[in-house]
Amino acid sequence: MTRTVGFVGLGHMGTPMASRLVDAGVTVRAYDASPDARDAFAAAVPGATVVGSAGETATGAEAVLLCLPNSDVVEAVVAELDAARVVVDMSSSEPLRTRALAAQLAETGRVLVDAPVSGGVSGARAGTLAIMVGGPEEVVGELEPLLAAMGRPRHVGPVGAGHALKALNNLMSAAHLVASSEAVLVGEEFGLDPVVMLEVVNGSSGRSGSTENKWPNHILPGTYGAGFGIGLMVKDIHIALDLAGSTGVPTRHAAATVALWDEALAALGPAADHTEIARWLRERKETA
Repeated sequence: MTRTVGFVGLGHMGTPMASRLVDAGVTVRAYDASPDARDAFAAAVPGATVVGSAGETATGAEAVLLCLPNSDVVEAVVAELDAARVVVDMSSSEPLRTRALAAQLAETGRVLVDAPVSGGVSGARAGTLAIMVGGPEEVVGELEPLLAAMGRPRHVGPVGAGHALKALNNLMSAAHLVASSEAVLVGEEFGLDPVVMLEVVNGSSGRSGSTENKWPNHILPGTYGAGFGIGLMVKDIHIALDLAGSTGVPTRHAAATVALWDEALAALGPAADHTEIARWLRERKETA
């Protein structure tokens, strides 16, 4: 693949995603607002070019990819990308703001595609991310080989659709993690072995990403190292709840899930790994 792209956002996810592009033969012009992140990226991905501003990433690039914390940061960075014909927002942004930003770029003949990802740091390293792509079909088709270097792209609808689906996915993931954590704690209290519980559940109808991955790999060992902060999880599920409100669909279960995660965020702090909600639930049980 002989293409040139810009890449803005060199954090836990952005660095391995950009590295996959370099490995696929893509010329990557990379930037992060943090000098430390730029230095760490340059050491980790020597085949990429680190530039001095977000705007410089667009020089000679067919597209600029963004992997940023939220819509506020995305909008600020896009304001610097005058030279970018195609902007691909791979962040977990707010779908209604994504649509508005796409309309703004369209006024100057530019295109915004949203392509958020799911699969965590391990998926980013392995190139197995689920990539939910929203945007014009012809542009998405042009981007598909590029996105395929990082995972499994799927065109899910017009611009904003990817961000909507990502938020709803994380809402389900958050609900699964709370439900499975409470169930395991109840089972332990009754005298069940959590390892046996998970083995049986994972061959039964109660299985989820939490029982198949988060509990055995991050919670039972006590490492809590899934690589996704609770602050980001809570941001995403609030996006999903706001989206639900805009549609008028009643979401009592979702509201209860978000309220519980808000409590956990207040207790653990935004930098804690999101799997630590299981530890927090256990501690609440023990002090009740």
